[in-house]
Amino acid sequence: MKNQRLLPLVATIVLFASVQALASDIKVIANRSVKATEISADELKKVFLLEKSALKDGTHVEPVLRKSGEAHESFINNLLSVRDEALQTYYRTLVFTGRASMPRALGSDAEVVAYVSKTRGAIGYVSAETGTEGTNVLPVVSESQENHTQRALLTRVEPDYPETLQKLQIGGTVRLSITISAKGSVEDVELLGGNPILAESAVQAVQQWVYAAGPSRTRMEVAIPFDPHR
Repeated sequence: MKNQRLLPLVATIVLFASVQALASDIKVIANRSVKATEISADELKKVFLLEKSALKDGTHVEPVLRKSGEAHESFINNLLSVRDEALQTYYRTLVFTGRASMPRALGSDAEVVAYVSKTRGAIGYVSAETGTEGTNVLPVVSESQENHTQRALLTRVEPDYPETLQKLQIGGTVRLSITISAKGSVEDVELLGGNPILAESAVQAVQQWVYAAGPSRTRMEVAIPFDPHR
């Protein structure tokens, strides 16, 4: 009985260690159509095992893999807990039985970034030192971390994109730290990074967001993308 009680704790420790190892080696990137600001390890695993094709907020996603390399090995070993040969066999079985299509696999980090940046819903991974311009980086959190920090977004107001900046193709991502009240309203917004003019618009929009009620105040980070090509 004592050992049985320890099993969930051990599983949590192992998952947290895997997430930490994953975070030190790679970055998970997504197309800017993906509105999530972070993703749980469990949800990411289900996406890449083709068990689900949409995130919790309903956003459709398309997994993109590397064909090989250190980032690929780190991703499948730490997150999926499989070797590449077993993963390819798993994919081929799904394709053969008509349950899924073979996910796209690319030969380099640069190819992954280029594909993800231009493909709506695409989500992939690259080595930690790779530049990810044109994409959103999604921090990977364990399920226990997510449960403490994530609040369901019920009402989202999109920011106004200043016409002058859009015509000049000036964009980027505004990063904000927000405080959500127990009732779900946004009480405080702090700018963490991004163009100050775009930030003003982002702050005005986020102040109107409404989250699900919670037991107490919650502090979390959000990323607001401004893409002049959309």
